[in-house]
Amino acid sequence: MLNIDLLRQQTPGCPYKIHFNNAGASLPPQQVLDAIIRHLQLEAITGGYEAADLKATEVNGFYESTAQLLNCKTTNIAFTSSATNSFARALSCIPFQPGDSILLANEDYISNQLAFLSLQKRFGIKIIRANSLPEGGVDVDDMKRLMDEHHPKLVSLTHVPSNTGLIQPVEVVGELCAQRDIYYLVDGCQSAGQIPVDVQKIKCDFFTATLRKFLRGPRGAGFLYVSDKVIDQKLEPLFIDLRGAEWTKPDEYSPRMDARRFEDWELPYPLVLGSKAAIELAVSLGLAEIQKRNLYLCNLVRTGLAALPNTILLDKGPNQSSIITVKISRLKGADVLNTLRNQHINTSIGYRNFALIDFDSKQVDWALRISPHYYNTETEVELLIAALQKLIE
Repeated sequence: MLNIDLLRQQTPGCPYKIHFNNAGASLPPQQVLDAIIRHLQLEAITGGYEAADLKATEVNGFYESTAQLLNCKTTNIAFTSSATNSFARALSCIPFQPGDSILLANEDYISNQLAFLSLQKRFGIKIIRANSLPEGGVDVDDMKRLMDEHHPKLVSLTHVPSNTGLIQPVEVVGELCAQRDIYYLVDGCQSAGQIPVDVQKIKCDFFTATLRKFLRGPRGAGFLYVSDKVIDQKLEPLFIDLRGAEWTKPDEYSPRMDARRFEDWELPYPLVLGSKAAIELAVSLGLAEIQKRNLYLCNLVRTGLAALPNTILLDKGPNQSSIITVKISRLKGADVLNTLRNQHINTSIGYRNFALIDFDSKQVDWALRISPHYYNTETEVELLIAALQKLIE
């Protein structure tokens, strides 16, 4: 069982904010702050290169903790600056040809959708979207049909979409891709840190994530999982540098045989060590325990919202995450956000252009996003619901 009092004591922001914007950026724990500040101070005293050499063992610990989080090997992990950066590096290594297709879901994240549209615009890649089920989530049967009909080069799926609370069936889709030898890219930006993730069960070739959200790490940090298949095939990012390859002849180079070929030589070592601390905390607490606590808090929030007038809960799907979206009639999103902030309650707003297909299907142009995490309390939920009730009245 999680010691909520201790976890809150270890979170400097808890006395000052009621933070329900963990799907945006969680409040970091003291362990993360200490790791970042210690290395910045070391760099100031000894020099940046020298500090990295002194802390090489600790830096390698980032790969060890991330591998433990995902159930893979350290050689499958690369540090990046964000989930979107990870996603772009993964996309850039896939050997697309004009006329190739990408199969995805309607709920996929906006930046991913834009990246696919860019590939379509520049290289003639076809975009195919599987239908969504009436109850929410991708229609796996339709996805299977489209795989067999179009033979896509890549299947992409967002594990937990940012503007809806559903959890997509990434393991079921992964099995379909494995049977057909299709590259499979999973965006785990919102799932890493709030639910258990096992890339062996998902059978993905790429898994992308950020640290700032439910992992409670620093901004400007992310990671990329790359499968052994991708490594063995020597797929590489479009712009590889001396971190990822050895210059062997004037006109030749050889990529390194692990996921770090997807990294840049320049690493923000304070953020790497802060990320290590964040992941170690999540692993030590246990993702199953974190998910259990978050489901409990989300049920409290959803029950409270359901009792309020002029509110519509928008989340669909049989499996819900720690993201709750709600539309409040006759109010503007910015007014709701700012009124709550003035009461030291952090939430966020999703607008139609963030999730165009999903929001159009729900016939809304904005939604309040509430994203609890394990360090939130029952009292904070009560204060949130009370603030919304007063605002609505």
